[in-house]
Amino acid sequence: MSAQQSVPAKEHLTTLALSAIGVVFADIGTSPLYAIKQVFHDFLPTDTAHVLGVLSLIFWSLILVVTTKYTIFIMRADNKGEGGIIALMALALQGSSDHIERKRLIVTLGILGAALFYGDSIITPAISVLSAIEGIKVISPRLDNFVIPLTIAILSAIFILQTKGSKQISRFFPPIMVTWFATLGLLGLINIAHNPDVLLAVNPYYAANILIELGWKGFVIMGAVVLVIAGAETLYADMGQFGLKPIRLAWFSFVFPALLLNYFGQGALLIDNPAALANPFYLMAPSWAMYPLLILATLATAITSQAVISGAFTVTRQAIQLNYCPRMNLRHTSNDEMGQIYIPTINWLLMASVLIVVLSFKTSSALASAYGIAVTGTMIVDTILAFIVIKALWRWNTITSTSFLSVFLFIDLIFLFSNSLKIPTGGWLPLVAAGVLFAIMSTWVKGKEMLAKYLEDRRVLFEELQEQLKDRPLVTVPGTAIYMARSLHGVPQVLLHNLEHNHVLHSKIVVLTIVTKEEPYVDEAHRVKVRAFGESGNFFRVKLYFGFQEEQDVRRALQLCCHEGLEVDQKSVTFFIGSERLSFRRKNPMPTWQRSLFKFLTHNCASPIAFFKIPVDRVIELGIRVEL
Repeated sequence: MSAQQSVPAKEHLTTLALSAIGVVFADIGTSPLYAIKQVFHDFLPTDTAHVLGVLSLIFWSLILVVTTKYTIFIMRADNKGEGGIIALMALALQGSSDHIERKRLIVTLGILGAALFYGDSIITPAISVLSAIEGIKVISPRLDNFVIPLTIAILSAIFILQTKGSKQISRFFPPIMVTWFATLGLLGLINIAHNPDVLLAVNPYYAANILIELGWKGFVIMGAVVLVIAGAETLYADMGQFGLKPIRLAWFSFVFPALLLNYFGQGALLIDNPAALANPFYLMAPSWAMYPLLILATLATAITSQAVISGAFTVTRQAIQLNYCPRMNLRHTSNDEMGQIYIPTINWLLMASVLIVVLSFKTSSALASAYGIAVTGTMIVDTILAFIVIKALWRWNTITSTSFLSVFLFIDLIFLFSNSLKIPTGGWLPLVAAGVLFAIMSTWVKGKEMLAKYLEDRRVLFEELQEQLKDRPLVTVPGTAIYMARSLHGVPQVLLHNLEHNHVLHSKIVVLTIVTKEEPYVDEAHRVKVRAFGESGNFFRVKLYFGFQEEQDVRRALQLCCHEGLEVDQKSVTFFIGSERLSFRRKNPMPTWQRSLFKFLTHNCASPIAFFKIPVDRVIELGIRVEL
């Protein structure tokens, strides 16, 4: 590459890195609002030795978990550029196609990780905005009564604005977050200058010493230290939007130094002024800067909430595409960016949950007791799935791959055990939320497997159908009939149902199956596969392939059929869709509660007509009874 070509490339990388700062690091970037305060909250004195010990734990947690595990290792495990728990699960499945039990384990882990992600998504907006608004108590204790109403108002506005999409306001995210991190670093530098000895905390001796001194109470401290690494998974989840290099550049050159300076600055403040523990973040600033800092912190936490909500939408869509979650109505809020989506069901459920959490816990310190266990659970899932990828796809040798698993799983388990001590005081909340969602998703997967087996057992081949049609007088009508089918083989039940009751055969019959690949995108050249059946050539099997990040637009994909020798006039086509009415045999192995749940999910999932962009005026829906 010439010097002239490298300059634009560097400018593009810098632009993406600045954009990443506005989205990727919002969660981990607002942790300084509450993390240090929570570590010392209960019993730990703020003398020099203990402050150095805490700062050392924070420093090495950021180094080992965020920098080494995620930024260096796990972010290499991209699924064609995409990251996140669902993308990692899909990548692990690619290397386990011949191992049924391993595939089952991977799917279970992926569903568990996604459920824990949702559990964390309930708490993150609440604790972030609440901790920012609590700054008004530092400005004036008389304003304490306004904390909850303001928090509720800001969070409600954020969720309501989701209906409009975030494209118009997202342009302001990078400058706000760049200003936020610059402010973090500057406030930290000012306070470190008063007590530069806090820089000694980079020595791991202080981390080991405080844990040895505290004994079992050290686990309580680690349960609070986890707050500084919350949001690490977001670096990996948002990789598809910005890329590996921009995120690494932003982390190492700007975000990581700013966070360290702020944490060390808060430590220096506490050594000089133990009373600052009431709110060390805000008390780092001079009194004249309180109001601007309050506004900036509120904006930063609002962006954090937006990032969490958008992440929930993305994970939900990926789970729906891979059939690990019931279909939901989703809307694209931008014609230019495919990632800009809005899912009403998730938005309003998340909003209700977040507001209930704020009203129940009331303070960021109380919420910190509920925070962390879902995060560490997701991190453990990431570690195990990454290990499977390392072994199955990267072919690392046993010693290297086992070392990776052992080191990072040991760290994750320490954090998990530490946070398990919070379960009685609030840690139960994300676990209950994750448990409910895991039950829903695992029931859906199990029910879909049973339905697939039911259809497979009753499969009729095209050749068998054509032999049967020779002896049956059917009326042939002009036009094309497209029958939607779940299975990749045989004749769909909806086609057999139509022939049995209406005795009509269209001149051209297309059986259409949509296949979601375990990769984010599928090239247009490989989007469509067409196969003709029978002597007359009027039967066609069409398979449409999509990635789990793509919009499954059937109308647009059918236009590609002409390149495969199949002309489809969509103005005269009729789509036939089967609507299953489920019932269960008494001997069905599924527990009673799961049967009821699966029936409820099946009957209330979004219509395939809107989801697959099928013209509603060209659809005939036929009811089919299915007894599992």
